[in-house]
Amino acid sequence: MNDRPVPPPRLPVHPDPATEAVLGSGLLHELAHAFGGPFHFLLPDRFDANLAAFRAALADAGADGRVYYAKKANKAAVWIERCAATGTGADVASPGELREALGHGVRGENIVVTGPAKSEELLRVAALQGALIAVDSLDELDRLTAAPRAGGGPPPRLLLRVLPPAQPDSRFGLDGAELEEALAHCARAGDAVRMEGFGFHLSGYAVQPRADLAGHLLDLCLKARVMGLRADRISIGGGFAVDYAAADDWHSFLAAQQPRHYHARRRFTAADFYPYHSPLAGADALRAVLAAVPAGGRNSLAGRLRATGTLLLMEPGRALLDRAGCSVFRIQGVKDRDGYAILTVDGTSLSLSEQWFNSEFLPDPVLVTPAGRAAGTGVHPACAGGATCLESDLLTWRKIPFPVRPSVGDLLVYPNTAGYQMDSNESPFHDLPLPPKVVIDAAAMAIGGRPRWRLDRRPAC
Repeated sequence: MNDRPVPPPRLPVHPDPATEAVLGSGLLHELAHAFGGPFHFLLPDRFDANLAAFRAALADAGADGRVYYAKKANKAAVWIERCAATGTGADVASPGELREALGHGVRGENIVVTGPAKSEELLRVAALQGALIAVDSLDELDRLTAAPRAGGGPPPRLLLRVLPPAQPDSRFGLDGAELEEALAHCARAGDAVRMEGFGFHLSGYAVQPRADLAGHLLDLCLKARVMGLRADRISIGGGFAVDYAAADDWHSFLAAQQPRHYHARRRFTAADFYPYHSPLAGADALRAVLAAVPAGGRNSLAGRLRATGTLLLMEPGRALLDRAGCSVFRIQGVKDRDGYAILTVDGTSLSLSEQWFNSEFLPDPVLVTPAGRAAGTGVHPACAGGATCLESDLLTWRKIPFPVRPSVGDLLVYPNTAGYQMDSNESPFHDLPLPPKVVIDAAAMAIGGRPRWRLDRRPAC
């Protein structure tokens, strides 16, 4: 009888050549020494590639559409710089995000303003700059239409945000009765507003519900046009999944993981985790939505968009940042426990934000020694905690099966963290500085050179 313990399950991410080149370059240990703490590195070329894939999906379906980067997914300036350079829109939800987008060169007409109960400042500046405002309540519509237009400028542009019928408990959007009242209000307002269409944001990643609700919004557009309103665009929001891991690896992990594989025998179920494998992700998910036939119809969504002359707007965040960055922590302590090690790194779990959702960021971190990426045939389980006094401050509760025993001075590189992980929940707790962001020039690596880098936000002169 074999009584050998079964090693904890692994969850490797899809290989990424650009990330592998950075891991093998020797640059990360130099940066860890220079910054004296954790940092994130960013790969803007991946943003451009993901954006191109979304645009190709629209073109291949014959649909007219625009992509807006959901800025909340990552605070780095480089993504907004890429938006400005590529003519991409930005989705913002606060005065600060709006200033960032405008300050980095995104035109006001290419900005959509979302979020509930927008402040007077946000509504005022958005209207002045010609941004498209997603109206979330009748009160907001009243305030927007009643606001004076400075210097006789153009009327505010708006979408009416629809409460998804399948998610009636959502706190966002207008229900059926409110929509009727809002449409009547816009029709009475005449030239005081430009009602350009409707939008929604739907939780989850299923294709058909998105296509169904988009079809409903097209019906609303036709109704609004009869009332004399422009209504020539719809927004389907975000909700495009990222495929982090292969299907076999993901399903094997879910089948194998047990409380004993986590520090303190913490319990997780599959429902607690982000779906780290998705058979339809990113631009492929958009292709599927465009090809789907909305409920009650005969034509695909793309066909209905063409037939009605309607522009499709979308606001991906995580999907535009797929494989566009990693988070790096230096190990500053190793403590042996019963059959595994507890690593302490030089940062906190606040810089790996999945803990915010009472969950776990599951893709395996990569162990990088001063000699390069760790390689071996051993199994050395270890969890990873932050450098704070809190029991709950663990970056990884799971006992990761590393190929060699981690040592002080080694680096843990968490892959593919640009989307909602690296800065959504950051805090200078214990007066620890926020990890800086480093922008890597992939073009230099592509020709066999050493990676060139710069800080995402350069110090002010």
